[in-house]
Amino acid sequence: MIFSSTLIPGKLVKRYKRFLSDHILDDGNTVTAHVANPGSMLGLDEPGLKTWLSISNNPKRKLKYTWEIVRVKPGKLGLVGVNTQHPNKLALESIKAGVIKELSGYPNIRTEVNYGSRNSRIDLLLKNDSGSEAFVEVKNVTLKRRKFAEFPDSVTSRGRKHLLELQELSERGKRAIMLFIVQREDCEEFRVAKDIDPQYFEAFSSAIDSGVEALCYSCTLSGESIKINRKLPVIIE
Repeated sequence: MIFSSTLIPGKLVKRYKRFLSDHILDDGNTVTAHVANPGSMLGLDEPGLKTWLSISNNPKRKLKYTWEIVRVKPGKLGLVGVNTQHPNKLALESIKAGVIKELSGYPNIRTEVNYGSRNSRIDLLLKNDSGSEAFVEVKNVTLKRRKFAEFPDSVTSRGRKHLLELQELSERGKRAIMLFIVQREDCEEFRVAKDIDPQYFEAFSSAIDSGVEALCYSCTLSGESIKINRKLPVIIE
């Protein structure tokens, strides 16, 4: 995924009201940026951290800046993507390009398709030439503790609902996949943060036992692009 324009560097002043953040740009000006992330952003919103913002030319937008990347430690491996709107696009591009091998062989891909008994929409519905389908739910991951990428970073009843939907699909003989996209590249393995949301962990374990597949891929980031790069082992513990 290539950004439409070069990102603008700055420094985080504060995140507030969940979806707002103030940043001091390199030219000294302070701007307010949209935070496209409903989670807690644990470890990512400390004042003073280096940030990068995208800018929109859409005159209808209330805020023209969006917070895209934060650096949590020195070097390239310290970059973390915070925009939760990107993982679906990253997953779609990577599936089409054959990067996610487990999801190859599905030339027909639809997005945001209604399904299930709880009025949900699946992020990606894949279909192969023989008509077999694969239902893919995509989740954004930014939290790292020790060597692990972890999800969620706050309690998510919506995420639990998606797991229940996938489990129902799997129990009906459908292929159902939970795909975690880690917008950072400094993690070695993935696991559910059961201390943060025990109910999500229980739902995740039940879904896996029912046949739901769990895949996790990390990303490389720069001021120009975000790209899925490698698969991470999923640890259930």
